[in-house]
Amino acid sequence: MNSPLDNYLYDHAGELPQVLEWLENETLKQAGHHSKMLAGPVLGRFLIEFSKLVAPARILEIGTFTGYSAICLAQGLKSDGVLDALEKDERHLSLIKDGIERAGLTSKINLHFGDAKELIPQIKEEYDIVFIDANKREYCSYYNLAFNLVKPGGYILADNVLWYGKVIEETPPKDAQTQEILRFNEMVKNDRRVSGFILPLRDGLYVIRKL
Repeated sequence: MNSPLDNYLYDHAGELPQVLEWLENETLKQAGHHSKMLAGPVLGRFLIEFSKLVAPARILEIGTFTGYSAICLAQGLKSDGVLDALEKDERHLSLIKDGIERAGLTSKINLHFGDAKELIPQIKEEYDIVFIDANKREYCSYYNLAFNLVKPGGYILADNVLWYGKVIEETPPKDAQTQEILRFNEMVKNDRRVSGFILPLRDGLYVIRKL
């Protein structure tokens, strides 16, 4: 994901909230090689514009890492809108909270820590957008658990569905992550309750609309 095209897209992603540059730098310092999980400016810009287009009242984010994508998605919330962010790992809690506060979004982003597969069944809300970017081994479970929480006409966005190009290899790797992403992509393709397409942006984003 560091090709000349990627670099060009990065350079032309457009202006982003200043807090995101700070958050990206802090994530690099604190998360080391795990910082590659950050959404980054190119995907971040898309999430901002997509959210503004939909103007959601509620967003559910499954996997927030250090809060970059949550801040992006929250840019399009209605004035009284709320984003519920689910995250299993609390090691970056202070960084997430700091970023959200610097973005002025403390009243709009609710953090929920725990296993998403346990948290989602407890939710009683309906969402305009669900963003899936957590454990790749559980994508099908996240989709199935969250599906009924999506309003008709609402969207599910699933990140990393090209999985570093592994999904198009003649003989895809047998690791759990690759196999689950392959299952997920086929499941969505064959789900008559939705329409969608894979946007080849960064590591692949499945844009899914509930009919």
